[in-house]
Amino acid sequence: MTHARDNFIAWLRNAHAMEEQAVTTLSAQARRIESYPDLRERISAHLEETRNHAEELKLLLDRLSGGTPVLKDITAKIAATAQGVGGMLTSDEVIKGMVASYAFEHTEIATYRVLIAAADELGETEAAVLFERILAEEVAMAEWLGDNLDGITRVFLMRDERDLLAKR
Repeated sequence: MTHARDNFIAWLRNAHAMEEQAVTTLSAQARRIESYPDLRERISAHLEETRNHAEELKLLLDRLSGGTPVLKDITAKIAATAQGVGGMLTSDEVIKGMVASYAFEHTEIATYRVLIAAADELGETEAAVLFERILAEEVAMAEWLGDNLDGITRVFLMRDERDLLAKR
């Protein structure tokens, strides 16, 4: 099962880089959101979860393979920073951020489902338990975003019509 283990480690590295990217993105969003306190609060809470995910994945990677490649983490952070800067230039930053976050959460969900299947196949029960817990938190965030897209969109439109600070 050398190839299976190699794939598993590669996917785990990718998941770690993904979580590092999410920390950068969520940090920028949490700092910039002003007019949507419920969204800011939920993003801040998920940011803490995400920081924990990144740390737990790093520890698992260290145990299984001897560490995480720095270049992949740096690349993910640069991509997240560029995405955040791009959002600042739009008139509907909060809406674009929610749409991007909703899509990203579903990418994370798929990633953890793959990791759970691979961990199960390889008998990595400790890793599978970790991935299941992280998956539940990603699903909860995706559901929260899905449940709140309509309401925040309506508040955005109302604020924009009244020339209130709507974009963030």
